[in-house]
Amino acid sequence: MSDPYFDGPVTEGAEEIQRLREALETKTREVDAQQDRYLRTVAEFDNVRKRSAREREEYTRYANESLLRDILPVLDNLDRAMQAARSEPATSLTTGVELIQRELLRVLEKYGVTPFSSVGQPFDPERHEAIARVPSADLPDMSVAAETARGYLLHGRVLRPAMVTVAVAADSSGASPVDA
Repeated sequence: MSDPYFDGPVTEGAEEIQRLREALETKTREVDAQQDRYLRTVAEFDNVRKRSAREREEYTRYANESLLRDILPVLDNLDRAMQAARSEPATSLTTGVELIQRELLRVLEKYGVTPFSSVGQPFDPERHEAIARVPSADLPDMSVAAETARGYLLHGRVLRPAMVTVAVAADSSGASPVDA
């Protein structure tokens, strides 16, 4: 049997078709294996992402544990000072509270928290929160006259601004700019 488009015998064509089928099956298996590998990689990546999120959440939840453990003895000393205040004179209470304050400041400094002084300094909105203004002829205009609550830095960055009273220059009539 002769085919105008095919020069060889029919068996050669059948062998070629069989060889192509086998090659197609091989490539199909390779694609299936690659797809399986891809799906496993995606699943593993998703598991790593979820595990990382859980670990991050747990770390955040317990990140302050060591700080809190260091503060608990300060709280114990405060409790002892309160008990002593009920039975001893006020001077021992003052001494006890001063010791506790120093201990607490030491613990905070261990974790990078340091207080900063504001009185007499120029008002800085990054470091100070103005809660009042007072006229003053003794202090420079827009300087800190008094501190209601101390400010604190955490590793050099403002953790809490100081609550301050700001001095403003009194005008010649004696009225402050606040009154105007």
